[in-house]
Amino acid sequence: MQVSKMAAGLIGSEIIRIGNQVSEQVRQGANICNLTIGDFDSKIFPIPAGLTAGIIAAYQAGMTNYPPAAGMGELRDSVSAFLKIRQGLEYGPNDILIAGGSRPLIYATYRALLDEGDKAIFPLPSWNNNHYCHLVGATPVAVPTLPENDFMPTAADLAPHVAGATLLALCSPLNPTGTLFTKEGLEEICDLVIAENKRRGPDEKPLYILYDQIYWLLTFGDAKHFDPVSLRPELRDYVIYIDGTSKCFAATGVRVGYSFGPTGIIEKMKSILGHVGAWAPKAEQVAMGKFLPQTAAVDEFLTSIKDRLQSSLTALFEGLKELKAQGYPVDAVVPAGAIYLTAKIDVLGRTAPDGTVLTTTAELTSYLIAEAKLALVPFSAFGSPATEPWFRASVGAETVDSITSALPRLKAALDKLK
Repeated sequence: MQVSKMAAGLIGSEIIRIGNQVSEQVRQGANICNLTIGDFDSKIFPIPAGLTAGIIAAYQAGMTNYPPAAGMGELRDSVSAFLKIRQGLEYGPNDILIAGGSRPLIYATYRALLDEGDKAIFPLPSWNNNHYCHLVGATPVAVPTLPENDFMPTAADLAPHVAGATLLALCSPLNPTGTLFTKEGLEEICDLVIAENKRRGPDEKPLYILYDQIYWLLTFGDAKHFDPVSLRPELRDYVIYIDGTSKCFAATGVRVGYSFGPTGIIEKMKSILGHVGAWAPKAEQVAMGKFLPQTAAVDEFLTSIKDRLQSSLTALFEGLKELKAQGYPVDAVVPAGAIYLTAKIDVLGRTAPDGTVLTTTAELTSYLIAEAKLALVPFSAFGSPATEPWFRASVGAETVDSITSALPRLKAALDKLK
């Protein structure tokens, strides 16, 4: 069978591969603490009750036909007001595009801005940018980041690569690390982009920023979210935001994402997704449009889910730090946002009880699933080398008890290594 070069070159998802391992273990009766999927267990983290009621009411009212391709007008009005109140960002309804989650919006951004061979810069680790480059034929420029910078890219990291680039893809809070930009760090990157665009001639494409802030409402403690246009308003014509309701309301299956940015670019993205048909279901759009303006209900839900997520992340963080204090080669980065914790398990080169030498994080992942009944995602799934001992732990689908129960099993599995 012959397919397109693009389809033939697609790389399978390592996260799905790990998920299949977990599923097989569960099928055989194992009780796995599954910290792989960037999702929520709806029994642990149900969506807001008011949103549930609104979706049911919309279906009962017959909201089952096509929505407008750009999104329901009422929802775009609500998003516009939400952005103004919550972030101080002023984008009118026509500058907002609704889609079935954030993925179609990221794809539309890549497709609207990048021609074949155009350079797209993104940090390592990061989620899926390499695959979007492949889908549109862009040239990926993956920039490694450092643990001492919480795996967030710095202006110094990015500066050698901006010349001739068309897109800089950033995410904060970052998937997979659960860390976020500092104000100063993001300001320096913004200034780098401003300087690069001033350098370019009128016939050159500018350097655009794709800013994925899908997790921005899930920050913890004193951590604060910052965004480019709020820090540097002159970037307004060059920033396309990716946002939505999937994560902050534990509503990943409700599929209501939104993008906003320069009118001309958003209009082209509307046309692209109009042909793809990647809209969110009409009933869900209607319900979300009515829920977003309910400030008290939104705040109550956000407070609750953040408290519970932070409890899970803190339990895992403190457990790993305790193992480190006991002399085990593990560590963790303080979680600041999203549903993720960065964990370090530095045992590559050691030998498992069956004689297998663990040479890659993929092999270590399989070992931990089998021996510790603990499933993590190595940073190699996000573009990093398979010999770097870093992992993503996602806490949205497990309870605190499940997480704390997995830590002694991790300790026992590490004890078996030689």
